[in-house]
Amino acid sequence: MLDPSLFGRLPFTPAEPVEGPLPAGRNHLHISTERDAVLFVPTALGALDPVPLFVMFHGAGGFPEKVLPFLEAHAERDKFLILAPHSTYATWDIVIGGSGPDLERLQQALVEVTSHYRIDNRRIAFAGFSDGASYALSIGITNGNIASHVIAFSGGFMSVFMQEGAPEVFIAHGLRDEQLPIETSGRANAGKLKAAGYNVQYVEFDGLHVIEPDVVSMAVQFFLK
Repeated sequence: MLDPSLFGRLPFTPAEPVEGPLPAGRNHLHISTERDAVLFVPTALGALDPVPLFVMFHGAGGFPEKVLPFLEAHAERDKFLILAPHSTYATWDIVIGGSGPDLERLQQALVEVTSHYRIDNRRIAFAGFSDGASYALSIGITNGNIASHVIAFSGGFMSVFMQEGAPEVFIAHGLRDEQLPIETSGRANAGKLKAAGYNVQYVEFDGLHVIEPDVVSMAVQFFLK
């Protein structure tokens, strides 16, 4: 029998925290000596209350610190954690050729986060921008028993071989996207998921291939409602 991880399946199961909370702000998780995952912790976060977790995958050639600024003010206001993994290579493994080291490191990062915090299982988002959005769609739909929400900012495609659960889906795409044309990416992805029975909120905005702050606000509201 083939290893489910080859199809993008995560073995992650949320557990009770066994270590104390981390300092407020950005914390490296020491998953790797290079290209490490970062966890943003808002101030005055309750130590015992279940907390939402927003996992944000950067775009090709990006890094955690490039996407965190779009979300940190929201996390500070609404008191949720942001986990920003770092791809092993220039982009995510599934874009290059299939699930591999990035899935393994995501598993390690999730385990590390839950060793410090009790996570609200009803609010775990897999989100991303561009290649990171393609990764979020692929891994999120595959692991809908873990991800309650899947959020794609200007994603390109989905690679899904196994489907589990029924996460809520938010897809946003720029009408003038010069890298990933909306017709063959955002609209196509939203249409496929709607046809498959998923609850999809689809947003088109008048812009290029960018993270639009107003759209991020909509996505956060979608995540926390």
